[in-house]
Amino acid sequence: MSKAQVERRSIDFIPPSERHGRPSSQFTLWFGANLQITAVVDGALAVIFGADALWAIIGLLIGNLAGGAVMALHSAQGPKLGLPQMISSRAQFGVVGAALLLVMVVLMYLGFAATGTVLSGQAINRILQVDATWVGIVIFGLLTYAVAVFGYRWIHRLGRVASIVGALGFGWVTLKIFTDHDGVGLLSHPSFEIVPFLLAISLGAGWQLTFGPYVADYSRYLPADTSAERTFHATLWGSVLGSMWSMAIGALLASIPKSTFLDNQVGFVGDLAGGGLLAFVIYVVIVTGKLTVNTLNAYGGAMTMLTTATGFKGQAVVRPALRAAFVFGFLTASVVIALAASADFLQNFKNFVLLLLMVFTPWSAINLVDFYLVSRERVDIPALYDVSGRYGAINSAGVISYLIGIAAQVPFLAQSMYTGPVTKALGGADVSWIVGLVATALIYYPWAKATSRPPERTIYPQEG
Repeated sequence: MSKAQVERRSIDFIPPSERHGRPSSQFTLWFGANLQITAVVDGALAVIFGADALWAIIGLLIGNLAGGAVMALHSAQGPKLGLPQMISSRAQFGVVGAALLLVMVVLMYLGFAATGTVLSGQAINRILQVDATWVGIVIFGLLTYAVAVFGYRWIHRLGRVASIVGALGFGWVTLKIFTDHDGVGLLSHPSFEIVPFLLAISLGAGWQLTFGPYVADYSRYLPADTSAERTFHATLWGSVLGSMWSMAIGALLASIPKSTFLDNQVGFVGDLAGGGLLAFVIYVVIVTGKLTVNTLNAYGGAMTMLTTATGFKGQAVVRPALRAAFVFGFLTASVVIALAASADFLQNFKNFVLLLLMVFTPWSAINLVDFYLVSRERVDIPALYDVSGRYGAINSAGVISYLIGIAAQVPFLAQSMYTGPVTKALGGADVSWIVGLVATALIYYPWAKATSRPPERTIYPQEG
């Protein structure tokens, strides 16, 4: 492996001399990363839990647009700061205080990586025509490591490949749904029910919001003068168009009479494509799409673990070899979880997505309110690595507002293990994520305005 091919940077600031690329790279990355089988499953959940296909798709669209707008606002921070997303969170939570959220972020990455590895492992096993479950899972883990360890440039290249491959493969699947299973008929005679409709919105919003903690990791190499508006729109529409195409397919597949999609998601899509060589091609499409997003999970997970560890040591630079070791450790853990995955995949995945929604909406509210309204895009970057600096070890305003934001959602939760009293009164409708965003912002904004000390302008490392 040539050192010149491996990304040198990790948690440190990207200097102007190393900035490159255009906002269009954000579109292809997020479009390709969302044309994937797990997003298909997410769309199917809206139908499985009560919505008809048309209203499920409408609800998913509303959720994707709302969550995608929040996620894309995080992406727009990347060119301005040149930092990984979670390093910038130290401005709101403190250099050490950010570790509270970082642990949850790592768990999120592990959960998505493991569920994606299960589905991709099934596709690889079908490509190789082997029955041993572990074979596909381990191979997929190794493929993910091979891309993630090279870093930023290779991840974007994979995104461009996944955009083309995914569009062709999903285009064929869409055509087969409408020609072989009367796709128009599946959308006819809609019946509206508020509870599953709100669940569909939550599933769409949750899908997009969970990209927030690492979306700026993939825009931070763009030149500092890159238009924030262009970065925002490239990220938003790449992510929303990719995810909605996938989720709409999922909603339609789950609506097919006597559909066996629930029992064998990967195999069903392969058979739908036409079996034989066509199925083989679709399995390759599935692996390519999942490889793209799983690489994001592995890269982002390793960066988050490094952010956590270095927060206690005050490090600002990490060697590529250490980053590679963290990537390997993360992927090993995700493979182990995938091998031990529960058979009740769909129910557990729904609960997992909604739980993540509860955890990350308060963080998004705090990060965006602080960056755009309180500090007004002015950050002391060297202080993000110094516990004695401007942001300190722990920022009470950020940490306490975050915890209150989580607590405020509890009465509104709709989980299999717990349903909040307000949710019961609403007939099971889950609106917790809206409560989390609004309540947290209302608490954090006046507190931060009164206590924060933002610099008069952004202070870059070379100015230290």
